[in-house]
Amino acid sequence: MRDMGDATGYGPTDGDTEFEARLRELLEEQTDVLGTSEAPYATIVRQGRTSRRRRVFAAGAGLAALVAVPGTAVAMHYQPGDGGQAVLPAHGALPSAQASATQLQPSAPVRASGPEGPVTPGQLADGITLERAAEALEGCLSFDAKHQAADSPFRHDLGKPEDYRVILALNATGDMNSPGDGIRVVAVGTPGGTPVRLICTDKGGETQGVSTSSGDTGAPGRGPVVPDDNAFRLYKQDGATGPGLPYHFPFRWGSVGTVERGVAKVTVSWGGVTRQAALDHGYFAATGVLAAAEDSLPHIKGYDAAGKLVYDSTQDKAYE
Repeated sequence: MRDMGDATGYGPTDGDTEFEARLRELLEEQTDVLGTSEAPYATIVRQGRTSRRRRVFAAGAGLAALVAVPGTAVAMHYQPGDGGQAVLPAHGALPSAQASATQLQPSAPVRASGPEGPVTPGQLADGITLERAAEALEGCLSFDAKHQAADSPFRHDLGKPEDYRVILALNATGDMNSPGDGIRVVAVGTPGGTPVRLICTDKGGETQGVSTSSGDTGAPGRGPVVPDDNAFRLYKQDGATGPGLPYHFPFRWGSVGTVERGVAKVTVSWGGVTRQAALDHGYFAATGVLAAAEDSLPHIKGYDAAGKLVYDSTQDKAYE
């Protein structure tokens, strides 16, 4: 056995007991097996550099992935109802370069559930909002679906509110047949591919009547302007007696119908006042307030782009 006492400090000393001497021998054997060597400095430095390069490469690859496919990362955090803005992760802001790369392009506006609104604000009269008009329309469609006989040959599915555009909404004054005031909503659409003009009467949030005209309004001799067949409900206060008394004044009236492409202007005159109608995707809509009794019908005229008269309701035998 080699004497390692000077090198390890475990060599025998005077006064050792037999146990202590044996213990020192065992320690010397272990020291001989695990003898020290020079620290591998160059290897440690080389491994450290390699590890750093790997971490830098991994971080760069992750950043490149975020910049290259920002839509995927941001879209996963998109929440409907925040105005089309992307919601970034809450655990920290992205670097400025990355943030600019992840901007979402504005998408086309998606119409919310319900009918489309009219082209001019004046078509929603008397402070009636589009939301209120939509509620009335939805109630009328539901009312119609419940009260049509399932086996009726005249049954026609009027569709959903999303199938329609509101072209007129106005106050409805109560009369002998339908006491109490409410609102009327005129909506047009093509549910099932068939053109439909619908006049809905709502009082107190409940449907009081639904009038519909459907199909092609074009007919020989009608001309380029065609008043709706049910438009009389917008200016006859009492359906039992026809136009005339009794009216409650001031009385809000309306007039609607279809126009051909060449019609540039429509006017409606009643009670000594002339109103220019709004032209809304192939329809006309006008409204006014009657201050005194009127026995005649609203007088409707249509003009082309050159100002030439192309329609006069007094010459239309089908008008009322």
